[in-house]
Amino acid sequence: MTKTLLVMGGSHFLGRAVAVEALERGWQVHVFNRGRTGRNPHGVTALRGDRTDPAELRRLASHGPWDAIVDTSGMDADAVDASTRALADVTQRYVYVSTVSVYAQWPMKPLTEDSPTLAAAPAEGVPEDVNVAYGLDKARCETSALRNLGSRLSILRPGVILGPHENIGRLPWWLRRVARGGRILAPGRPAQPIQPVDVRDVAAFACHRAQHADGHEVFNVAAPTGHSTMRDLLLACARATGTSTGQAELEWVDDSFLLSHDVRQWTELPLWRTYPATWQVDGARARAQGLECRPLEQTVTDTWSWMTSGEAVLEHERAARHGISEAKEAALLEEWLRGGPRPH
Repeated sequence: MTKTLLVMGGSHFLGRAVAVEALERGWQVHVFNRGRTGRNPHGVTALRGDRTDPAELRRLASHGPWDAIVDTSGMDADAVDASTRALADVTQRYVYVSTVSVYAQWPMKPLTEDSPTLAAAPAEGVPEDVNVAYGLDKARCETSALRNLGSRLSILRPGVILGPHENIGRLPWWLRRVARGGRILAPGRPAQPIQPVDVRDVAAFACHRAQHADGHEVFNVAAPTGHSTMRDLLLACARATGTSTGQAELEWVDDSFLLSHDVRQWTELPLWRTYPATWQVDGARARAQGLECRPLEQTVTDTWSWMTSGEAVLEHERAARHGISEAKEAALLEEWLRGGPRPH
């Protein structure tokens, strides 16, 4: 019997990837979104509506039932509460995509699924530039979903997601910067481990849990420690864009120098963050239950192929925050090479 799936979202990045993955598995897929931005994948049935409108949620429920629902767009606790109540009787499994930002100790301490979340504990020693409000909102969303769905709820907590159709702009910025060539400000330590996960791997795992879950479950979704480094990322960008060593040169600049010059972590130089446990997310539980993480090289190559395919890149409003200006990068490199402040 054909499996039926509803994707809450479905027209952008992860939601789109979930819909495509389900279609490739031969499932019947509905997507629910407002239809104002993004593009729904070919082959889905589009259901238009606003998840904050109770009447539209009731109308949505009338199109069910579905074997499973994957929610990639739930950002507000009230909206998630309303949608999980409205849809509780028309699905056997609800997969809610949350974030590692729900943890009270991220990014200061290593994480497992048993680490305290912001729903139960205040943030612990978290720096001011970490978006605690976002994490708290998502933690409250988890609480609302669990209250309404109980044992039918799967919660996925990804870290950084990269890959084709990325609209946040992290990997696309690095690819464009490396393609431009010249001397490139490479942040921190070349051997710094990173744990980004490919959007298609998150989508495959969401569909896997939609089909195989039994009872309430929570998973961190991140590549294993040692999967890749910052050097791996930037060299993969060079290979993907065809940028040779003669066209570009990576200049690795110390964390302390960048911090002393007020470079914004996480955004001006995407994926660069100095906090000790940024990339210490334990995803072993998810890997034991079906998560497979492809090589970072493939993620980078496929993202560049998409970016150069002629398809319009639909950017999220947050994309404008990512990337350092050419002038600031040049000034920093000039001072660094001149022998600017060095760590003691």
